[in-house]
Amino acid sequence: MFSAVAGPSPAPVADESGGGVCGSDINSVSEEETQEERDRDEGVRVEPATLLEWPNQSPDLNPIEHLWRDLKMAVHQRLPSNLTELERICKEEWQRIPKSRCEKLVASFPKRLMAVLDQKGASTKY
Repeated sequence: MFSAVAGPSPAPVADESGGGVCGSDINSVSEEETQEERDRDEGVRVEPATLLEWPNQSPDLNPIEHLWRDLKMAVHQRLPSNLTELERICKEEWQRIPKSRCEKLVASFPKRLMAVLDQKGASTKY
């Protein structure tokens, strides 16, 4: 399924018992129609689901968000002048991100998780 608002829906991830999880960023939908209503209209089988509590916005918990920021800043400093140059610079700068940066982000996850929990899902210093 493809939504003009959210793009392709994530594929469900099933466990051995047949249960699964399907991610949906329902908080980002600005239309009055719910994701469930859109799925039903598009013929997607909608079954009862348990809504997991999750902060509305939790980039603090996602290390890739920090890496995207790093990449964006590095690319911006190089001032690409066309799409081809932008693509080349993005690839070069992505390769320049040190392994230690990734390791640091992964190692800091417990602290970031506790900060998000302490803030009850609100923004943190991370």
